[in-house]
Amino acid sequence: MNFDLLKNAGIDAEDAVKRFMGNESLYARMLRKFLDDSNYDELVRAIAEKSESEALTASHTLKGLCGNLSMTELFRLFSEQVALFRANDWEKACEMMPEITENYNKITQTITTWLEQQ
Repeated sequence: MNFDLLKNAGIDAEDAVKRFMGNESLYARMLRKFLDDSNYDELVRAIAEKSESEALTASHTLKGLCGNLSMTELFRLFSEQVALFRANDWEKACEMMPEITENYNKITQTITTWLEQQ
């Protein structure tokens, strides 16, 4: 599989495939599942409703997903947001959403394009 498109979007697919014991098709299936995951929508909803515990849960889950799938920049952003939520800095954590949303949209669009090419 050609991972250049993913790499250009900040996904270290070669590293992730190693984590998936070399199984590229399993990695592709996990990327499809990422597209269907509802945690980003849950994060947006929780922030809108000012539900701090639900926002932390969604952000923490996304951090783990991004880490496992080697989405390096998005992982970094969610790691920072989780730390802010845990430090009770709700305002700064919420201020990260435009950057997170931009990166998340870029990643999901790239994954969709890459999967269509497979």
